Amino acid sequence: MNLSRPKINALLALALFTFAFLAAEFRFDVNVGLLAGAERVVIAQGFILGASVLGFIGYAPLLGLAQRKGHSLAAVNAAVPIVIVGLTQIQSPMSPLALEILGCLAFLGLGLLGAATHHAFSLAFQDDPKLATGAGAAYAAGILMQFAINLLNCGGIAELIVLGAATIAISALSATTQAANEGPSPTINPFAEPSHALAKQACWSIALVMILACLFSTLDNVVTFSNAHGTIAVQTWPRLFLAASGLVAGIVFDLAERRYMGLIMLGVTVLSTISILAVEAGADPNLGLVVFYLSSGFFVTFFTATFTQLAPRMHTPALWAGMGRAANNVCAFTTSGISLALVTSGNVAIIMIGALMLLVAASVAFVAAGLFRLPQTEQEREREQLAEEALAAPTIEEQRQAFIANHALTPREVDVLVAVTQDERPLKQVAEELGISMRMVQRHLSSIYQKTGTQTRAGLTKAFPSA
Repeated sequence: MNLSRPKINALLALALFTFAFLAAEFRFDVNVGLLAGAERVVIAQGFILGASVLGFIGYAPLLGLAQRKGHSLAAVNAAVPIVIVGLTQIQSPMSPLALEILGCLAFLGLGLLGAATHHAFSLAFQDDPKLATGAGAAYAAGILMQFAINLLNCGGIAELIVLGAATIAISALSATTQAANEGPSPTINPFAEPSHALAKQACWSIALVMILACLFSTLDNVVTFSNAHGTIAVQTWPRLFLAASGLVAGIVFDLAERRYMGLIMLGVTVLSTISILAVEAGADPNLGLVVFYLSSGFFVTFFTATFTQLAPRMHTPALWAGMGRAANNVCAFTTSGISLALVTSGNVAIIMIGALMLLVAASVAFVAAGLFRLPQTEQEREREQLAEEALAAPTIEEQRQAFIANHALTPREVDVLVAVTQDERPLKQVAEELGISMRMVQRHLSSIYQKTGTQTRAGLTKAFPSA
């Protein structure tokens, strides 16, 4: 991977965002659990994820407003105090309601920073063959940062300082990357070509991410509920598999110009569905746990790469770059509670049927989004190249006009040229059709021979482009 300074900044910003988002979410969940009980955590987590979605979606219009006022980076910098204030307060003892309100405030700011970070990453890695590898590496680095902080048992003020510093660094790195790639980052791409097919691909990609998020959430709940020893917290060693899977996913996705990416992700989806069915049928929950960590890393890398490579082609790149994370959080906000209630109900048949229905829906979305395709064969590449060359080649009329212009032929000479090269009719007939004398036709023809470097009528006919 050819790492320029803007790319390094974009990678660091995305890694720090992953770390800050997951670390803040974990701390919020712990504090809600202590104040209101474990039952409230799922609902409260839905609130903060919903607030983050508002931040992701609101970044583009906020950026546009800031640019119209001549402050292109205000949309990024404004999120920093919002996040820091929210994080400061959720560390303090308070009522559950106040904790949830301030948590939503913090994650609204994190959503704004997340959108800016993904936009900066999209700009830095536009048309880069290692885009997915970069997304996977940034995700893995963020997971490792979170693992290290939890392993060191940083809490209270120390954790707050780390998260605050990460927030400031995310803002600075994102702003620097955007400025380095295109100056003030435009919220509207004037070069984007409106395309029904492109809009269809974008909408189906959103649907796909939401379907996959539901499926992997179900797998998580199935594994957690089936584990008699309780849940495995984010700071324990199995979490490292998540970082490894994200990095491996990026490398594998980039094979053959990312043409295998959809097929590989479909395979991971099938594997996850089988794991749900197996655990529900009585298999060891640890099997599902391994598959969950594997699939989660692949999933995050998949939706990050999908939308960051799609964004530059869209009319509003700042909105679409982080749409994968936003769609994932929407699903977590709306369906996680339903999925958990279904799993805890113990109705194995319904869970299995639901998992299979999600697999079918995901397969349909893969195909509709154009993500389920194999690399082109050599023959297909040649046919596509020939078609492109045919489209790029000038038409016969364009070639004729170029011939006339290059040899400085007069309008009457053009009339004679077209007539004598059309067929082999006698010059006397040509003169009659043009309404001029035979001698005038011969004079024009002699001038044409001289200008075009030809000597005979046959040579002139061969030189003049014809259908």
